[in-house]
Amino acid sequence: MPFVIDHVIEIDAPASVVWEVITDLRAYGEWNPFVVGCRSTLGVGAPIAMQVRVFPWFAQPQTETVLDHIPGEKLCYGVEGGAVGAIVSRRCHELQPLGRERSRYQSHFELSGWMGGVVRLLLGGRLRHGFEAMSFAIQRRAEDLRARREPESRA
Repeated sequence: MPFVIDHVIEIDAPASVVWEVITDLRAYGEWNPFVVGCRSTLGVGAPIAMQVRVFPWFAQPQTETVLDHIPGEKLCYGVEGGAVGAIVSRRCHELQPLGRERSRYQSHFELSGWMGGVVRLLLGGRLRHGFEAMSFAIQRRAEDLRARREPESRA
């Protein structure tokens, strides 16, 4: 049975601003408490190299593959498991506009493979905490950007 972590948050910012936060990989270190570094072209099939802070004292290097990318709507990446299928993971960010000024962000993480149970046992709570912290950080960052830009749009 796969290990699944889902978060859905309504954000007081347009989907375009939330998407900007998700895809501005160079800025992750400024706001993201879980993925503190990230590099990729975000093209389907491209590597996505991350520094993931599962533990407070260490950021683990993690390279995955971009699996799906629909600009403005969906970005998924993961690990296919290789020939032995030890670890199979999929992480998705999905956005839905809720009118012009709000959006719904959905974070989905799924882990399976024959080593998935071991990872869940050892790191499940830390992963759950990390994905939740990242989801709320996306919300804060997007709402802050929207608030800073509001005076510009009224001028």
